[in-house]
Amino acid sequence: MRESENTDKRIVGHITLKIASQVVSVPVEAAPLGETGGTEGFFTRPDGYGILVDSRESQAKQRETIERASVEAARFLSRKFLN
Repeated sequence: MRESENTDKRIVGHITLKIASQVVSVPVEAAPLGETGGTEGFFTRPDGYGILVDSRESQAKQRETIERASVEAARFLSRKFLN
């Protein structure tokens, strides 16, 4: 989990996670990460959280990043809601 400060992002979708009785929508954002130094995956920031993918990567690589980050998001949100 990391904080994201990339300002060149756009929302490309959402992942819906069910944590106990809570249903949470996690935004998926895309941005070119090479020149910004950003890191793809699950992130948090003061006003929420999301998943960041590199917009220059292939769809297969973006899907892989989303799947991996979804697991991390579920872990983070489970701790947040269940503890």
